[in-house]
Amino acid sequence: MVSALLLGLDVGTTAVKAAVIDADGHEVAHGRARTPWRDVPTGAELDPDALLERALDAGREAIAAAPDGEVAGIGVASMAETGVLLDASGCPAVPAIAWHDSRGGAEAEQLRRDIGDREFATRTGLVVSELCTLAKYRWMRAHRDGAERGVRWLNIGEWIVRGLGGEEAAERSLASRTGFYDLESRRPWDVALAWADAPEDLMPESLPAGTPMGRHATGSLPRSAGAVLTVGGHDHLAAAVGAGAAGEGDVLDSCGTAEAFVRASAPLPAERVASAVASGISVGWHAVDGSHALLGATWSGASLAGVLAVLGVPVEERDAIEAAALDAEPGSLGVAGLGDSQQTVTGLDRHASPAALYRAALEAVGVAGRDILDRMTAAAGSPARRLVVTGGWAEGEAAQAVKAAHLGAFERSPTIFTGARGAALAAGRAAGMWTIDDAPRAAGAPQEVSR
Repeated sequence: MVSALLLGLDVGTTAVKAAVIDADGHEVAHGRARTPWRDVPTGAELDPDALLERALDAGREAIAAAPDGEVAGIGVASMAETGVLLDASGCPAVPAIAWHDSRGGAEAEQLRRDIGDREFATRTGLVVSELCTLAKYRWMRAHRDGAERGVRWLNIGEWIVRGLGGEEAAERSLASRTGFYDLESRRPWDVALAWADAPEDLMPESLPAGTPMGRHATGSLPRSAGAVLTVGGHDHLAAAVGAGAAGEGDVLDSCGTAEAFVRASAPLPAERVASAVASGISVGWHAVDGSHALLGATWSGASLAGVLAVLGVPVEERDAIEAAALDAEPGSLGVAGLGDSQQTVTGLDRHASPAALYRAALEAVGVAGRDILDRMTAAAGSPARRLVVTGGWAEGEAAQAVKAAHLGAFERSPTIFTGARGAALAAGRAAGMWTIDDAPRAAGAPQEVSR
C-alpha cells in the first residue's frame, strides 16, 4: 500500500529547503534552491515571483526524489519580517525587501518618537528597529513608486501558499513579527496601521499554523493536485516543531549563521512581555496554537566563520581545527564583540595558536548563549525544561563540548531539514492526519550531550 506523502518548504534567508515526509514522519527526500536576492547598497531585495519559482524548484526536486505516493498536504514556513505588498490585481506592487536590509532606520526612529518603545513592545512583543515590517512598509510608502497601490500584505510563507493556489491568509506566528498586530488580541493593531498610513484591511486576521488555507490547484508541483495547503509558521518556530522542541519549557537552539534560541511558553501577561522585550527577548505567537514563543538571537555562526576566514580555514574543512580546539586551554585568548562588524581579540601574543583563537570564539558563543537562556528564564519565570540543538555550527566536537559546558546537557536533533519538516508536520495537521500533540516524532534517538 502506498502511503500519503507531505511536502514542507522552508523559505529562508540563504535557501529554500524542501523535505518530503511519509505518514510516519520520516524525511524521505529533500530539495534545495538558492534564495534569489539582488544585492543593493542597503542590503538586499528580491522579485516575489522569482522567489515563488525557487520554492517550486526546491519542491519539485524533493518530490522527484521521493518514493511513490501522492502529496496530501503542503506546508510552507518562512523567514519573518520580509513580505510582499500586493496591488488590487493581486500582483506584487514593489520588490520585497530583505529583513536584514537597513531601509526603515529613519522610520523606526520616528516610530519610537510617535508611539514609544514600551507601548510598542507591550502591544507587539517586538523592539522598535529597522528590521520591523512596519518601519519597512512606511519606508516603501515614502520612497517606492507603486507602493501607494498596495492593498494587501502577505508574509513570505503566505505568499508562497497563495502562489500554489491557496487563500490569502495571515499565519499567527509570522503576523506577530510584523509590528502590525496586537499580540494580546491577535488582530491587526489600528494604531500601527494608521501610523504607517496603511489601508485598514492591509492585514488579514491571523490564523494558527496548520490551518487549512485552500488546495494546490496550479499544477506546478507534481503528484500534488488537490493537496491541502497551509502555512507552517516563522521558520525558527517551525524548526522547533520539526525538532520536537515545541512543548512548554522546551528550547530550540538553531545554530546557523544567526544562532536563534526559541522557547515555548504559556502566554505572558502584557507587563512581562514589555520586560522581556526590554531585556532583548522578543515575544510572539508560536507555531503551536496557544503558546507564546520567546526568541533571542546572536550572530554566532557569522562570527565563527569570520574567525575561520582570518585563519585561512574553509568552513567545510574545519574538522581539524575543531579537534585541536578541543584540547586548547580555555581562557588563554578572549574574543569580544560577537557578531559585530569588528570583533576584537584579547591576550594575543607570540605563543597564541589558531586552535586557541577558535576555542576563544567558541567560548564567546557559549557565553552569549547562556546569557540569552538566562534572560528567557527571567521572562518565563522558570528555567527551561529541555534544550534541543540543531544546525551546522553545532556539529563539531569542540563546539558541542563548549556548548555543553556553558548551557548544560542538551539533545542533538536527528532531523535534516528541521524547518521544512516542521512545515510538513503542519501540512499533516491541515490534512487531518494528526494533531500537534500526536504528530510523529523525529526518527532516530536524539543524541544527548553532557558536560
